[in-house]
Amino acid sequence: MPHVDHDHPHALLPPEPALRVKALETILTQKGLIDPAALDEIIDTYQNKIGPQNGARVVAKAWTDPEFKQTLLQDATAVMADLGYYGRQGEHMVVVENTPEQHNMVVCTLCSCYPWPLLGIPPGWYKSDAYRARAVREPRKVLTEFGVTLPPDTSVRVWDSTAEIRYLVLPMRPEGTEGMSEDDLAALVTRDSMIGTGLPKVPS
Repeated sequence: MPHVDHDHPHALLPPEPALRVKALETILTQKGLIDPAALDEIIDTYQNKIGPQNGARVVAKAWTDPEFKQTLLQDATAVMADLGYYGRQGEHMVVVENTPEQHNMVVCTLCSCYPWPLLGIPPGWYKSDAYRARAVREPRKVLTEFGVTLPPDTSVRVWDSTAEIRYLVLPMRPEGTEGMSEDDLAALVTRDSMIGTGLPKVPS
């Protein structure tokens, strides 16, 4: 007979991940190890203040304001600071523009340097060894696996993020978006399009 010990703490945790998290939060709160108010603030920050919606707003403004776009390409760090998108993992930003001649793609070959204030927490695949190695060796093939097929005459440039410099891709504005507001344009900008492993949505 297999040994079953229902007194083990792990057996008392609810089966669903969300319930497990809540149970763990309750235990840590009861032990005085965390402050629920501080935890709520952290969650709110990452859900509503830090994330790809910030980068999408920047892209949409660049699509509609040529002067802003030029300044962004010249000194992204200063522009982001003015917009309030700075802090941990958001220092020393560089924005690279996709064009019909060149498609840009971002990777961090050493670890997972990533512009958190603009894109939120990096996806799992961005931190994987496979992506970090293959994005440099065979970027066009990696893009195809992400569903991005580029014209043969479009070159691919890979930018290596570091602790000193983090990159954001300015994707090309989709056709058929003339007259759209910045908010509507921002809704077309995907996280992956700002890494270079995707393209913006097309208007329906």
